[in-house]
Amino acid sequence: MPSRLPLTRTVRGLATAGVLALAGVVGLAAPAAAQPAAAQPAAVPPLLSVPYDMFTLPNGLRVILHQDRSVPQVAVNVWYHVGSANEKPGRTGFAHLFEHLMVEGSGHVAEGLFDTLLESAGGTNNGSTTSDRTNYYETVPSNALDLALFLESDRMGYLLDIVTPQMVDSQRDVVKNELRQRYENTPYGKAMLRLTELMYPDDHPYHWPVIGYMDDLTAATHEDVIEFFKTYYAPGNASLVIAGDIDLADARRKVEHWFSDVKAGASVPPLKVPAAELTGVVKETLTDQVQLPRVYLAWHSPGMYRPGDAELDMLSGILSQGKNSRLYKRLVYDLQIAQDVTAVQYSSREGSIYLIVATARPSDLTPEASLARLTTIIDEELEALRQTPPDDRELQRVKNGIEASFFGAMETVENKADLLNTYFMATGNPDYFAEDLARYQALSPNDIQAAVRYWLPPGRRLELSVIPAAQ
Repeated sequence: MPSRLPLTRTVRGLATAGVLALAGVVGLAAPAAAQPAAAQPAAVPPLLSVPYDMFTLPNGLRVILHQDRSVPQVAVNVWYHVGSANEKPGRTGFAHLFEHLMVEGSGHVAEGLFDTLLESAGGTNNGSTTSDRTNYYETVPSNALDLALFLESDRMGYLLDIVTPQMVDSQRDVVKNELRQRYENTPYGKAMLRLTELMYPDDHPYHWPVIGYMDDLTAATHEDVIEFFKTYYAPGNASLVIAGDIDLADARRKVEHWFSDVKAGASVPPLKVPAAELTGVVKETLTDQVQLPRVYLAWHSPGMYRPGDAELDMLSGILSQGKNSRLYKRLVYDLQIAQDVTAVQYSSREGSIYLIVATARPSDLTPEASLARLTTIIDEELEALRQTPPDDRELQRVKNGIEASFFGAMETVENKADLLNTYFMATGNPDYFAEDLARYQALSPNDIQAAVRYWLPPGRRLELSVIPAAQ
């Protein structure tokens, strides 16, 4: 078994010692104390600041440390800068497949032991995949930081030691079942699969769903999976955030101990993103095993943190957040012709989708007529905003909600760790908190009006309808 610096990378005696004190899972020797740095003049912090230390290991891993002593917990958050957009036609679903493979074990962690060790130490873990990134995260008591770092570094450096064709087949079947449950056998699930296909050309990396296609998952070989991991799951294509009850110097020594022997890997090829636009109105109707018809209106919109992104977030609040929002009040409360309505800016790195979804209430109209009536009312409200900006009170209501959600998300070290990684990947600045909030605080009613006019033209959009299948 390969050695880990002066210690072996094995979980000694777990079978006999009980899942123990994995805080000291491998008897980590204390590194030599670092020399104190020279005193620096105190800087005046901004109104909203999340201080951090950042460094890069020789293998390319970017590390961000944030100290928060409010609770005796530590959040460990790893982002691999790979998502479904890095896949290719015919071989989709790999990024999400690794979300499952990465908890099955690694070179020095037996199959099934990953979750057992964390749970026995009082920790939790999970992961998620988007078109742009895959993240894995743990929250552990502060005395179990070594455990989380051991597990994360082991699957980064030694996952392929245990990935067999049988394991790939097993997790492939799990993902295929998830695809059935979440999309194929879920009411309206097929609509979301079809929506991205209609919005993006076949060769665009956002064309296929994050979870992948059933045929592609079936066709994927063990060699395909190994190649994908070697290409994208390397330290140079990852960033690690540790936030919580830590000593910064000690946390750095622990990171260096556990990750320094992980090989750097090759540089990641640049992502090719062809243009995506709608030149007219695209209409399509699906039938599904649903009770009520539903309409999806979708437009191409600006990428995450780009000009217009925050404006469309604000628009979503004006249209559908709360009972006094424009679409909810008119469709659900006043006219009572909609069961629900939602407006949302689905922000992604290489371009986004602005989506309005409305479900019709039962009526004597045909499904097609019910959806046409909903679409007409939605268009009336959008046209009203093109003609007249929202009033200050309306805008301030949404701003207040965004600010409350923003500060609420910062109350836990888990959320702060994920935001530090989010901001680092999107802007290069982990402490982008003040700038992010300022995007919303600075907006005026005229900004919202301009965004509706520019980004939501009535003549360039997708109109996707879902109607009940014949019983």
